[in-house]
Amino acid sequence: MKLRNQDDRRGFYDNRRPLKLRESPIVMQTESAEASTPAGNGTSLTLQPERHPRAPNTDGSISATTEPGDVRVNMTGSSSSGAGGRAASRRPRPGSSHSHSHSHGHSRPHAHHEADSESTDSDPDSGEASTSFSELRYLFHWIQKSLPFIIILCAKLIIQHALGLAVGVGMFITFVYVNKNIQTQVFLQDRRSNGLSVWLLLFLTLSTLLLYYTFYEEALYYCLFFMSPVMEPLGFWEVLWAVGVTNFVVKFILMGFKCLILLLPPSLAAYKTQGKWCMLVEEVGQVYQTAVPMPAWFRYLVTYQEEDGRTGLTLGILLALLYLILKLLGFYGQWGSLQKTFNIFLSNEFNGAPATKSQCAEAGDICPICRADYREPRVLLCQHIFCEECIALWLNQEKSCPLCRTVITDKVHKWKNGATSSYLQIY
Repeated sequence: MKLRNQDDRRGFYDNRRPLKLRESPIVMQTESAEASTPAGNGTSLTLQPERHPRAPNTDGSISATTEPGDVRVNMTGSSSSGAGGRAASRRPRPGSSHSHSHSHGHSRPHAHHEADSESTDSDPDSGEASTSFSELRYLFHWIQKSLPFIIILCAKLIIQHALGLAVGVGMFITFVYVNKNIQTQVFLQDRRSNGLSVWLLLFLTLSTLLLYYTFYEEALYYCLFFMSPVMEPLGFWEVLWAVGVTNFVVKFILMGFKCLILLLPPSLAAYKTQGKWCMLVEEVGQVYQTAVPMPAWFRYLVTYQEEDGRTGLTLGILLALLYLILKLLGFYGQWGSLQKTFNIFLSNEFNGAPATKSQCAEAGDICPICRADYREPRVLLCQHIFCEECIALWLNQEKSCPLCRTVITDKVHKWKNGATSSYLQIY
């Protein structure tokens, strides 16, 4: 009886054995489906070249043994769901496509956001440039809104200091006019006009006298003798104005001396001598201009008024001492230049060596500067020949040869051409 039951069961299994599939090397695996299905439901497809016998499990289900390289389709479900759960798992979900598209829709703005952040990080200067531009635009708007008040304030200052501003503009125009004409007369040398030199000297003298006569009560001429002007109260703007006017007057005096040098006959003052005298006058005048403002500023710094009406000297003296130290440092810097000027004034300078007739003939017997015949020709280190007067005037402004730019001198003696420094010494 037992042997018959075993034969029947073996026949049952042999009848249910499926046919062998054709061997195929293709393996397909649906991992994405496994990932998308919920826990407890899985679907896998296996294409295998040969089916192997399956053995029953203890719970009545049938499992097939697989070999490496097989593709398995496994459909399982929870015990509670049964066949209905497996059938439901095969149905397409209505919201699956919607959720898939929704996830892609969310991912695209995120990608755009990442691209924007990367572009922002890749160009950090754009933020700074936009910030600077916004600040400039804000400043421009502020000035535009405040422009009426600025105009009113400037008009008030002009009306309040109209006389002082008019005097300053007039003195500056006088300085520019006289300084330019003196340089022209020095350049012309023998062809200069003595009448123009006399007019310039007279014009400077009358301008200075008219200025001091107009402000006679303030005694501005005291500053020329290292004294403080008579001005009460002696505030900041008053001291600044007095020092500025005195500086222009000193320039007028120096230009007057240069006009006197131009009026000397050539027999007494040749062009070299005139240049040396003009240079010496200018260098000494600059030292004098540095020392002139000291009394006025010293008085202003020392007189420190306290609340109770007494004059406090402690802070004022300290500030005045600091000011004197700065002035001493300025004098020390000017000493070297003044010493070189005296050495040049006392020595005889020659620009190059005398040129021979053969050298002049090879050069064409014409000066490249004045385009005329040579007068006292001088040959430079670069073997170019010029008139002594022409090359001397050139080297007053330049250091090199006018033709080949070879360095001839180490210093430009620009004050030899009669120029006056336009620097305004106000402290």
